[in-house]
This record gives sequence, C-alpha cells and structure tokens, in this order.
Amino acid sequence: MNGAGGTPGGIGQFFIGLMLAVAGGWLLTNQVTVTTGGYWHLWGMNGFGLSLIPFILGTGLIFFNGKSIVGWLLLAAGLVIVFVGILSNLRIYFEPTSLFNTLLMLGLLAAGLGMMAASLRTRPAEKTKA
Repeated sequence: MNGAGGTPGGIGQFFIGLMLAVAGGWLLTNQVTVTTGGYWHLWGMNGFGLSLIPFILGTGLIFFNGKSIVGWLLLAAGLVIVFVGILSNLRIYFEPTSLFNTLLMLGLLAAGLGMMAASLRTRPAEKTKA
C-alpha cells in the first residue's frame, strides 16, 4: 500500500503535520485584522470605474465572438487589474500578542509543514537481516 504522495508509509505523519499546520495557520490568521485603505485614486479622482473598462470591453468581445483572442486578453487583463487593485488597497495589521503566543503559532505552522513535507519524501528501503 502506498502512503502520502505515492511513497511508502507516512500517512499518519502527513495527517499529524496537517493538523499542526492547520492549528498554527488558524491561530496566526486569528491575530490578523484586515481593513480597506480607501478608494482607488487616479489623478485625485476615484479610478475604480476606469479599471473596469478592459473587463467590460473583453466581456463584450467574447459575447460577440467566443474565439476572440483580444477579448480573452482584455477580460484577463481586467480581472488582473481588479484583483491587484483590491489587494493593493488592503491594510493588514498583526494584533498585539505575547511572544509565547507568536512562537507557538509560528512553531505549530512550521512543524506541521515540515512533517507534511517529510512524509512525502521517499524513504530508503529498510535492511533485512538474513
């Protein structure tokens, strides 16, 4: 029977690592506050509407001709512009916590990811005594 990642064994280690990583990740993200930084500004004016122009043009071209390469490129560019614009306007704050809690969160996350990676590694065959 193959284990984690098609390697022999390691299923138990993988799931223990997954539980540790999930616990550490949850504790870490629980200490983070995310807010918006305001509106998109372009020359002092709200620029969000302008960022939608490639998206709208691409969508229109795709509905006119589904094989339009220009339409697909404009749609993709419009989605990237909106996604990057949203991410660039986020403000992320790490809430004050104790050093112990921070080390616990990061330690659980690192230990879990390390155990998961180790479980996927191919192990050398065990030597048998003759």
